[in-house]
Parts: sequence; C-alpha cells; structure tokens
Amino acid sequence: MTNKFKLDIKNMKVSPKELLINNLVPILFIIICCVGIPLSGYSGSYLLNEILSRLGRNAFLVLSLLIPVMAGMGLNFGMTLGAMAGQIGLIFVSDWSVVGIPGMVLAAIISTPISVLLGYLCGSILNRAKGREMVTSYIIGFFMNGVYQLFVLYLMGLVIPISSPELILPRGYGIRNTVNLESMRKSLDNLIPFNIFGASVPVATFILVVLFCLFIIWFRRTKLGQDMRAVGQDMEVARQAGIKVERTRVLSIILSTVFAGYGMIIYLQNIGTLNTYNSHSQIGMFSIAALLVGGASVDKANIRNVFIGIILFHLMFTIAPTVGRNLIGEAQLGEYFRVFVSYGVITLALVLYEMRKRRAERIALEKGEEVVA
Repeated sequence: MTNKFKLDIKNMKVSPKELLINNLVPILFIIICCVGIPLSGYSGSYLLNEILSRLGRNAFLVLSLLIPVMAGMGLNFGMTLGAMAGQIGLIFVSDWSVVGIPGMVLAAIISTPISVLLGYLCGSILNRAKGREMVTSYIIGFFMNGVYQLFVLYLMGLVIPISSPELILPRGYGIRNTVNLESMRKSLDNLIPFNIFGASVPVATFILVVLFCLFIIWFRRTKLGQDMRAVGQDMEVARQAGIKVERTRVLSIILSTVFAGYGMIIYLQNIGTLNTYNSHSQIGMFSIAALLVGGASVDKANIRNVFIGIILFHLMFTIAPTVGRNLIGEAQLGEYFRVFVSYGVITLALVLYEMRKRRAERIALEKGEEVVA
C-alpha cells in the first residue's frame, strides 16, 4: 500500500545547482543590467531618478498580484479589469474637473464598485476553470477589453452624459484617444517633496506602497488570509476543514482587482496622460513580468520579489533603447528587446515551474508515494 503524498514544490530542499536554476531569471537580469549600464552611458543620478519614479509608479500594481498567488490561483492576468475600472474613474473625474488629490480619491471611489463587479465575474469564471486560471484570466482580459472599448467608444457621450468637449470625439460621443491628466499629474508624487543625490523621491507614493505592504503582511494573518493560504495549499483539505473554497477564491480575485484599479490611478497620475484604449492593455503583462524577474513563481511570491523585480525589470527598460542605439545605431532594437524580454520572462518562469513540478512528482514516485497534485 502506498502513502498519499501532497505535491509540494514550495518547500523542497534544493542543491546549489537547483538554487541557481530556480533563481535563473533574476540572475540573468542582473547580468543584463551590469552589462547594459556602462553601455548606456547614463549617469547614476539619472538612473536613480528613473528607478525611484518607476518604483513608485508600478509597485502598487505589482503588489496587487500577491493575493491571488497566496490563494493558489497563479498570476492574475485579469488585473487588467481593475486597470480598466481605474481608467473609467479617471475619465469621469476629468469630465467633472476634479483636480489633484481629491480627483484621485474620487476616481478610486468610482473604480471600487466597478472593480468589485468585474472581480466577482472573473473569480466566478475562474472557479469553473480550476487548474487553468492563468490562461483563462488572460482570455477574460481580452474579452473585457472589448466590453470596455464599447463602453468608452459608444456609450460615453451617447448614453452616459459627458459634457467636456476636450474628452468627447468630434462626432459627439465616445472618448478621445488621449485624456489629459495634467490637472493631477504627479499630484501624489510631489505631495511631499524630497530629493536625494539629485533624484526626486515620491515620498507620498512610497508611503501608500508601504501601507499596502503592511496591509498584505497583516492580511496573511487574518482568518481570511489563512483560509486563502489553506486553499492555495490544498483545496480538498481546505474544503474538508470547513473553508468555503470557491468563495475564498473569488474574494482573492476581487481584492486583487480592486487594488489593481487603485494602482492604475497611481500609475497614470505619474504619467500625466491617459491613453484611453491602450494604457491598460500591457499593464498586466509588464506587472507579471516584473514580479517574475524578482524571483517569484506561479505558486510563490512575496513582497521582496516585487521590489527586486521592479528595480531589475525597469532598469532594463530604461537602458535598453540607448544600449541598442549605441551598439548598432538603432534605438528601435532596444524597444523590440524590451517586448521580447517581457514575454520571454513569463515563458521561462513557467517552464522552470513545470520542471520543478515534474521533479517533485518523480521524487515522490521513486519513494513509492502516490502523488496528489
């Protein structure tokens, strides 16, 4: 008779070689950055300013991915639904001419019920696609992008009142391709001015990010957080323990979607311009790629991975075009390289995860144990 063995690739003891393989993605990026920084010719103060700006801009978005990972739902490509909700909030705020921090707060309030609704729909669908959550959430993002574009391209101004001529297309309905957010540009970043080595530090933004990190640490210790961790470890055991598995999974997606909406508002106030039909399209891909660059995997991610990943990923983003221009005279090569790396990082991380999973299965079978994946 064989003993049942719960497949656990999170806590496996690994050799130095396997440790190297498991951290291959961040190691590759460290090498790329070490080689690229001298070739870019950028000064240390410029790179520091860029990293601080991008860290504040993207941290909230990437942190929103941690909760679904904790609940065993993998990397939430459906975070783009929250980004769409945040953009809708910003469009309304721009139409009502609410500026600065009050505008951001109002946009967050508007985005919250939309994010909750979209998160509930996404989570309910993912409960019917257990084991295929990532690809399903990716397709849901594509579908909802069509609904979003129908909403802003036809309903706004035609059904939903939009009075500002700067927002409406000349035909009388639909939102223009670009919405100017100059009235709230860097209103959060510059709320508490501070400079270090000539670089501007977005102190207020970092305070919000730190508060979010503390919330995640606290949330993991709550009853709901413990339930999510139990569901992520083993859904059947969690169900037998009296945990409402499906409800817990849906709640994880709702929370991730709501926080992604807030993150998108923070992101766009830093940019100062809303590209109505494209701003949200790649935000999920880049956020997930940054998380993976930090050493996270499909089933394990923490706050440390978020900050390491953002620094390495966006440092590469900053230097790549200039390195391409300096090496072969074509800055566009760096742009292609950035997109290639974004998709390549996700692919490599998924391949490494599958390798670890199969290794765990093989070891379990060699011990005569029944694998329960």
